[in-house]
Amino acid sequence: MGELIQAVVLGVLQGLTEFLPVSSSGHLEIVKYLFGDQSVGESSMLMTVVLHFATALSTVVVFRAEVLSLLKGLLRLPQGNWRANEELQFCSKIILSMMPAAIVGVLFEEQIEALFGNQLLLVGLMLVVTGVLLMFADRAKETQKSVGFRDAIIIGISQAIAILPGISRSGATISTSVLLGVDREKAARFSFLMVVPLIFGKIAKDIFDAVRLGEPFAAEGLEWSLLVGFTCAFLTGLFACVWMLKIVKSSKLSYFSYYCFIVASLVIIESYFHFFV
Repeated sequence: MGELIQAVVLGVLQGLTEFLPVSSSGHLEIVKYLFGDQSVGESSMLMTVVLHFATALSTVVVFRAEVLSLLKGLLRLPQGNWRANEELQFCSKIILSMMPAAIVGVLFEEQIEALFGNQLLLVGLMLVVTGVLLMFADRAKETQKSVGFRDAIIIGISQAIAILPGISRSGATISTSVLLGVDREKAARFSFLMVVPLIFGKIAKDIFDAVRLGEPFAAEGLEWSLLVGFTCAFLTGLFACVWMLKIVKSSKLSYFSYYCFIVASLVIIESYFHFFV
């Protein structure tokens, strides 16, 4: 039963914080700190892969019309020119936005992993950064601008910086897009779609590394936990993705900035005084 409860906690946490601008990595570090690294956390490679796959799948479901349109556009490439193919141009922008995070992830993998080990003060400080970004984005003027190629690179850089625990990936990319003058709804859609290839790429890399090193994916008897974790992450991911689109469109990101400031304050205080643990 303990493993099932852990799977529910991890699934709901992953599903909500993957889309809501409050940092999934930061909250996972906080939960790991409160319950102990051995009791709650990325307890198995297979659980990690399953939870990320669930949120990626929820993104594809929410944006199924856009994904299908992009696939059709790519299939039309031999029959038309590149400039007239909007779907191919959008995919090119997605690829551009992926490059900074992919480069940082490959070149600095060990340094990044070192940041995810009881770095509670870092999480608190980065949550403050997330809150500030959301506050500024909420005050930006509304436009009808779409994401350009230059915008895609800058947004990609913000996604790479969001690898730090406590900086929300969706918060950083959406805020950066809005501050660049991109339409709020288009910014949110681009932010959610741009991470799908990265998630699948990370899943593939994790599986490849585990197979290459001969590491076990998970302990025996974990099937029910995986199913529960996947279901919770997928369903909460659907809810959070749709909700986030409405939040961005209605300019209510500041509510999450207040949340980030409150959590950041508690985390920073705890890192010094250890009231809870």
